[in-house]
Amino acid sequence: MPASPASPHSPGSPRRRPRPSSGRPRPPVRRKKPRWAMRAVTTLSVVVLAAAGIGHAVVSSLDADIARVDPFKDMKNRPRAGHGMNVLLVGTDGRDGISEAERRRFRLGGTPCHCTDTMMIVHISDDRERASVVSLPRDSYAETPPHIDRTTGHRHGGHVLKLNAAYAEGGPNLTVRTVEHMTHLKIDHYLEIDFISFMKTVDVLGGVEICTPKPLKDSYTGLDLTAGEHELSGGQALQYVRSRHADGSSDLGRMQRQQRFMAALLAQSTSSGVLLNPMRFRDITRAVLGSVRADKEFGTGELLDLGRAMRTFSPASSEFTTVPIGRMGYAVKGIGSTLKWDAAKAGRLFRALREDEPLAVRKGGRGGGGGGKSGAPARVEVAPQQIRVQVENGTLTAGLGRKVDRALAATGFRTTRVPVNARDREARGTVIAYDPRWDRSAKSLAAALPGSSLRAVRGQGPLLKVVVGADHQGVRKVRAGEFGVSTGDQVGCR
Repeated sequence: MPASPASPHSPGSPRRRPRPSSGRPRPPVRRKKPRWAMRAVTTLSVVVLAAAGIGHAVVSSLDADIARVDPFKDMKNRPRAGHGMNVLLVGTDGRDGISEAERRRFRLGGTPCHCTDTMMIVHISDDRERASVVSLPRDSYAETPPHIDRTTGHRHGGHVLKLNAAYAEGGPNLTVRTVEHMTHLKIDHYLEIDFISFMKTVDVLGGVEICTPKPLKDSYTGLDLTAGEHELSGGQALQYVRSRHADGSSDLGRMQRQQRFMAALLAQSTSSGVLLNPMRFRDITRAVLGSVRADKEFGTGELLDLGRAMRTFSPASSEFTTVPIGRMGYAVKGIGSTLKWDAAKAGRLFRALREDEPLAVRKGGRGGGGGGKSGAPARVEVAPQQIRVQVENGTLTAGLGRKVDRALAATGFRTTRVPVNARDREARGTVIAYDPRWDRSAKSLAAALPGSSLRAVRGQGPLLKVVVGADHQGVRKVRAGEFGVSTGDQVGCR
């Protein structure tokens, strides 16, 4: 799916506080976390709202409204604590509090599976100046540690399942244990929200503005948006983050929309009067916390601490990615089609979180790892896997279009695999035609085609067109950092 149309703002270099000089390991960091995407929305409000600087007594009263769960009960041999804080944000498909009218309007019928509908790891940096959000696909191939099935009471050895099924089989405890087992990250806090909580959070915030570069329509959820900007109510926002059939990209496209929604929520929360109005903070937080489940350690101190951190947050200080996928459609008998992670890349991603390193490519070379060496892939802002390309042969050289198409596909671009001949077969220079809304994608593609020029074509849409000219110099490999990360200002509306 193409990256967002907006041109990014250049984020400043984050200030980093010196780490303790003592050789002794630091105790686990217990902090707070925003509740983004499906459930992120509600917690982010909690977090974002805590930034109001409201009094300790008021926040203490809010603490009493949080439903508690013990996801860390009897857990042993856990991963070592790293720097910063890791929060597991879980959204379930619970819908008990939704009226029949809302169920029909927002297509929430059917029997809930009592499993996780969305799952993310949110890492808050040690200096409180950066939030890194990693989406974990619900259909990820997963292996559980030994456990007791909470439904049947039977003891299981470790076995294979889809990641979202861990919740149905062993609740929050097995969910956390499975995620820690797969990522080797220690989870510091757990936050959970269901459909009704998500809708309520968006509504009490007054809606959230999102933008879409193309129409989105999904008969399964009822989502029906024209291209452009929209202010979504709670029910509409739920349709937006749940839709899997809006653009043919299934779960991966849905996760990108969830990340866009989180970025929009963060931008609205930090730029509105919520953080500066203690009474509005109190009212909104009370509405939200009544539906959230959190671990026992997430309390008043965490709310205040995280709230203060949120004051310095901006869309540019948040970064979003999805765990690297090595194999799509990995079939498992009795389970179905799963997504298998790229073990090497995923290992590097989670190691970066453990060491509290930024994931995005930033000015000055920080983040993303590698780069700068002779012959190394060119660094770009938008991952080639997000860019759709149609190749046209603008020369009389037979097979040149097919050659360029294959080379671009080999470096990760989503080519049509059906190159065609251009109308002009005497093109001297290679030209990339692009819609101005996808200018960042066009620049990333240009980096892969040395000597090419850019030509803006309004209304062309997300598909970039390459007319290969006589000056073609070959295709250069490119990459958007290690993990295809986008910052909040890049996935937002502007």
